[in-house]
Amino acid sequence: MIGELYEEALAGHARPEIEHRDGSRTPLQVDDWLHFRPGDASIVERCSGPTLDVGSGPGRLTVALAERGIPALGIDVTPYAVHLSRAAGALTLLRDVFGRVPGTGRWMTVLLADGNVGIGGDPVALLRRVTELLRPLGQTLVEVQPPGSALLSEQVRLRHGGQASAWFPWAYVGVDQIAEIARSAGLSAEQTWSSGGRWFASLRHA
Repeated sequence: MIGELYEEALAGHARPEIEHRDGSRTPLQVDDWLHFRPGDASIVERCSGPTLDVGSGPGRLTVALAERGIPALGIDVTPYAVHLSRAAGALTLLRDVFGRVPGTGRWMTVLLADGNVGIGGDPVALLRRVTELLRPLGQTLVEVQPPGSALLSEQVRLRHGGQASAWFPWAYVGVDQIAEIARSAGLSAEQTWSSGGRWFASLRHA
């Protein structure tokens, strides 16, 4: 779990970085998750029917869906993120996607935006879980890395100054690999597209 440093970042009290096992660091793009941003509309407009926003964070996409009249539920494992999402008007629960999720087997759309296909470090296992959440013929909308990106699973943690979170597993999936990973999980890749400098894929439950 990302933990306290992530909550401090959401509150604007810290600017942690993602630390990788090789010692390199990349910025944690918290500001991107707080406000509707380029590319968001392209994924929201493809949602249909009851939609589950996995790793919903502060809730910007869950709110946008509700404003379009789409029944939407956000789930996240970070209490402060759930608080922010609810404060913004989104229906959000403190839940792990691998735990008990309301509506299992009945969701028409599952969102994995902001790189959340990396949750747990095993994208095939995550997408297999998603197939359990979806109704037959339901869809998964996934944000992926740009063309040429490598498939990577590793342990990472957040670091800010002398503070560091516990290590946790995360994966990075490129647009070049998503079709094969989807097939391994029992999903079929229907479409990939780019918007706002970001890349996405739609996957269908048979």
